[in-house]
Amino acid sequence: KWHGRGNEDEDGRSYWIDFLGSVMGMENVTDRVNFEKKVVVDGNTKRIDAYIPETHVLIEQKSLNKKLDEKIHNSGDIDLTPYEQAKRYNDNLPYDEKARWIITSNFAEIWIYDMNAKVPEPTKITLDELPGKYPRFDFLIRKDVKQISHEMEVSIQAGDIVGLLYDAFLKQYRDPESEKALKSLNVLCVRLVFCLYAEDAGIFGRREMFHDYLASVDTAHMRGALIDLFRVLDQKQEDRDPYLIPELAVFPYVNGGLFADENIEIPMFTDEIRELLLREASENFDWSDISPTIFGAVFESTLNPETRRSGGMHYTSIENIHKVIDPLFLDDLKKELADIEQMTVVKTRKQHLEAFQKKLASLEFLDPAAGSGNFLTETYLSLRRLENQTIRDQQGGQMVIGDVVNPIQVSISQFHGIEINDFAVTVAKTALWIAESQMMKETESILYGKHLEFLPLKTNANIVEGNALRIDWNDVIPASKLSYIMGNPPFVGARWMSPSQKKDVIDVFQGWQKTGDLDYVSCWYKKAADYIGSCPIRVAFVSTNSITQGESVAILWKPLFEEGIHIDFAYRTFIWDSEASIKAHVHCVIVGFSRIEYKGTKRIFLDGTSRNVRNINGYLLDADNVFIEKRMKPISNVPGIVLGGQAIDDGNFILKENEKDEILAAEPQAKPFIRHYMMGKDFIARKPRYCIWLVNADPELLKKSPKIMERVRKVREFRLKSDRANTKKAADRPTLFASIVEYSGSYIAIPKVSSQNRRYIPMDYLSGEIIPGDKLFTMPDATHYEFGILESNVHMAWTRAVCGRLKSDYSYSNTIVYNNFPWPSPSESQKKAIELTAQGILDARAKYPNSSLAALYDPLTMPPELRKAHTLNDIAVMHAYGFSTNMTESDCVAELMKMYQEITKNKREHK
Repeated sequence: KWHGRGNEDEDGRSYWIDFLGSVMGMENVTDRVNFEKKVVVDGNTKRIDAYIPETHVLIEQKSLNKKLDEKIHNSGDIDLTPYEQAKRYNDNLPYDEKARWIITSNFAEIWIYDMNAKVPEPTKITLDELPGKYPRFDFLIRKDVKQISHEMEVSIQAGDIVGLLYDAFLKQYRDPESEKALKSLNVLCVRLVFCLYAEDAGIFGRREMFHDYLASVDTAHMRGALIDLFRVLDQKQEDRDPYLIPELAVFPYVNGGLFADENIEIPMFTDEIRELLLREASENFDWSDISPTIFGAVFESTLNPETRRSGGMHYTSIENIHKVIDPLFLDDLKKELADIEQMTVVKTRKQHLEAFQKKLASLEFLDPAAGSGNFLTETYLSLRRLENQTIRDQQGGQMVIGDVVNPIQVSISQFHGIEINDFAVTVAKTALWIAESQMMKETESILYGKHLEFLPLKTNANIVEGNALRIDWNDVIPASKLSYIMGNPPFVGARWMSPSQKKDVIDVFQGWQKTGDLDYVSCWYKKAADYIGSCPIRVAFVSTNSITQGESVAILWKPLFEEGIHIDFAYRTFIWDSEASIKAHVHCVIVGFSRIEYKGTKRIFLDGTSRNVRNINGYLLDADNVFIEKRMKPISNVPGIVLGGQAIDDGNFILKENEKDEILAAEPQAKPFIRHYMMGKDFIARKPRYCIWLVNADPELLKKSPKIMERVRKVREFRLKSDRANTKKAADRPTLFASIVEYSGSYIAIPKVSSQNRRYIPMDYLSGEIIPGDKLFTMPDATHYEFGILESNVHMAWTRAVCGRLKSDYSYSNTIVYNNFPWPSPSESQKKAIELTAQGILDARAKYPNSSLAALYDPLTMPPELRKAHTLNDIAVMHAYGFSTNMTESDCVAELMKMYQEITKNKREHK
């Protein structure tokens, strides 16, 4: 959206609202960011472009193509760089408002200055790099960020280095597009990374062993030297050639299968590859500090041809992984250890610590969409940190004397995965080995430096290559042995699945109804529910929020609840930093569920807070298990709504302004055939288009309008070519829309799709002269009372809870949202009050006749009087329902669902 554009004065605010809201997931951006903050400098009032009070971030924005390291002439006859200008503002802020971070930006680049550094040096990130590096901006929304993560920096730099090696090697293959070449190159890069890490982490013994071995031969012989090394790393000492050169003989036996396949194709080295490998990757970089959780995903994204083509590196942040694993099991384990540590009787505490460590070693984990293994890796690291704390507690701080027995019991063999991509499987195993090495180092520090042998690898990560929806998970690990399932299954919408994925859905949901409307991720919920049976397994998945909205709730959750599944905890919609999120951000939920009775406290997480609840239903609300299903008529005694007409015309009936003018200039007699026309976007923009409308058209006059007739002929031809019977049938009446909706008087229009950033879906009265298209719902002859209810926060709360979504935007419907909405039973005075406040909304809009509904309902530009009018209307509607104006939106929806249950129950009883 922002590529190649950006004016400081016109676009700066919109750019940062987009960045903070859409990329970083900040809620209520305009309430939390102070744009044009005043600061007095040398007696003159200046304005800071943007200031975030809660995280103390100061932003200085410049226009595109303004260089961020060049001085610009400022008022007061002084030349300053953007950073110097920002620092000048910062120096004049009160002490408690001074910036912790300063950002300068020219739309194409963002430079970050850490003001805690002795000499702040900028971290520079371009717009093109943002898909892989946006987690570095956590400090914008989190108060606890002390510095831009070193682990993250190192891991992303490592990914950059691997990408350079990959590209340099790829050019050397004879057939670089062949499957064998690409698979060989992937394996080669994995092996090189392991060797680079092993020498820096001391796993090989002497640091720089790998570097010195390759540096000892010239470029022409490096290929052969590498092949020899890989062969040796896969051989036990007793199986090696007794006459190996000393430079090879010193390398240890690795095991684990990483170097087992000798059939990979390794191309010849070039001087460029030699320089990259020896200088950039080895001498100038320390691999020992990488985060295996982040790097595994970065590595996979860097080398996987699919993710390379889609542009950039993508990974799940560690923070978001913990949103899944903390409430699933880690919070309970931490509390259990903390309780043990409080025991005062030494012998009892020691017994419990030993039992706790055995418990840690007994837990088994499965990620059935493992990807690069980041969930498994971070879970392993978390368990080992707990185990290391347990080991530390058992020793009581006493120095270990003499021989050391390895006290580690937690093993990567406790971690199981299923992943369809063969390369990702290899990366995941490597990431777990690196994690195992790093945690062993931590254990050694507890044992006061006593050495523990890492090689040869004694444990294997049990990650299986395959389609998780087509294999029996019991073949990976029997359900009777498993403790937890977690992960981030693929995000593929119901309308975007491949034929193979659609077949997966059919196979997984055999016997279920309407499953063609479910997203692909739903398959993992059904598969997990079937797999766990009666076993005490708890599950938590990240999903697109579609599975907790609209029709999907009844389709998916109703049968699962009937089978005994219940939700234990949930994160309501938030933006997920995901390795799978290749394009835009994804609005997600996390759902933790099980079949056995859950004895813990059920929790719902939202906007960084959590609350204990009685029940969590399929909409992730603290309410009874209610299911809003398709309904053709309203449950309340109110007018129905219908979609506008559908043209099915290949665009021939719809006219832009210039097309309308062209027709009328040539055929002024055609004027009666042209009407104003609106779809949803036209309505929100308040800019109608035009359509050819031939209902009751005079045939004689029509024949005298050749331009109109030409479009009618094209409509007929288009419909005849269709495979759909109804469309072919519509070819018999080519002068008319396929479905006709026309009103003699005014009607309320409701856009089918509206931005989720708006608190209220903009609705309005339209003249009967305007023909509504099929992206507008319509209610003819509606009073101000209906308008007031529909534009209220009560109706909006219901809509947000139960509507479907198009991406993250509201997808309004009559069958799910409107027809199931419980209307109040107001007194005459309450009804009159709503009519008055509804008119107040229309009056407030009327003050801005040139403003679109998009501008009027943008949170940033919504006029104060319109906001006030809506507030008064909200209060009037709340009173009509008997609701307290202090209740939360979730409480409001819960009450509406109770009303829904009561109304539908009464309707069933009266049948």
